[in-house]
Amino acid sequence: MAANIFTLSPGRPFNGNKTMTDIVTFGETMIRLSPPDHLRLEQTVSLNLSAGGAELNVAAGAARLGLKSAYVSRLPSNPLGRLIANKAREFGVDVSHMLWAEGERMGLYFVEYGAEPRPTRVYYDRKDSAFAYIQPGMVNWDEVLRGVKLFHVGGITPALSNSAYEAQKEAMIAARKAGCLVSYDVNYRAALWTIEEARKAQLPLMEYVDILITSLPDQPDVSELLSGLAGNDPANVAQKVAEKFGFKAALVTMRKSLSAQRASLTSLAFSENQIYTDRRYEVETIDPLGGGDACVAGFLTGYLEGDIQYAVRLGNAFSALQQTSPTDLPWHTRAEVEALIVDGGASMRR
Repeated sequence: MAANIFTLSPGRPFNGNKTMTDIVTFGETMIRLSPPDHLRLEQTVSLNLSAGGAELNVAAGAARLGLKSAYVSRLPSNPLGRLIANKAREFGVDVSHMLWAEGERMGLYFVEYGAEPRPTRVYYDRKDSAFAYIQPGMVNWDEVLRGVKLFHVGGITPALSNSAYEAQKEAMIAARKAGCLVSYDVNYRAALWTIEEARKAQLPLMEYVDILITSLPDQPDVSELLSGLAGNDPANVAQKVAEKFGFKAALVTMRKSLSAQRASLTSLAFSENQIYTDRRYEVETIDPLGGGDACVAGFLTGYLEGDIQYAVRLGNAFSALQQTSPTDLPWHTRAEVEALIVDGGASMRR
């Protein structure tokens, strides 16, 4: 593909007012523990520790790309909770509206890195976490969302508890009243609930959504979750879902695992009666987790900057780069992402 095929976004207009927040995200972040050197959990004598959670990943990614972002959650008032808040601050994410819980626990998850033919595996230990006990009325959403451009949530939070579901619904209603866009990542997790449970809980939330994100074809049932569609045609899913619910945009991410260490990925969006597509990247997956969240962060950044075609390219490239380094959180710069969009990657830079 020719190197000059892409035109980069000319500016970042939403940072003109430094006192205004571009994007607020809401959800759970956990402590992530991983054995080094592809060891199994049963083998290892040490664990690498980091932070991981879809909504924090998106807030951190948006901040990394130049937006002003904030993250709202409920953390235990202990060193593990402070670790999460400090990691958000490291990325420049505002945590001033964080809720703190005395005597409660932090959710955990464990990642075993795969090697062909053994897949990468994720194990959750998040039951009864501080976030799962969040209640409606705990967050002053009128204050949090004042002047905000976009509010981002997803399908993991409603699966954690009834109160978390109600708290998220309260937040989405408040966002709609505040006049900010609402984006929603379906983010289906079979370990947390069934397709039927997810459909029943999430369908009532769709009236408050402006931008929907889903994935194909690794989880083909997700296409039926909200749209009732069968099949794996991403463009058709994006268009039909957007038309059915009146979304301003629908983003579909597509990741195909080629082996434990390689993947092929791309994404597309439907908006304003048009399909927007991009190239497909082949990626050496040092760590596949957080790749979808990086795509969401890139897409939302480009969308807020007013260029949907560029939003797809930015999200796609950010996702590809994210999976080449360890942990969920995105460490690549906007300059690196834009360079990948232009030249498709290079073997060495000096």
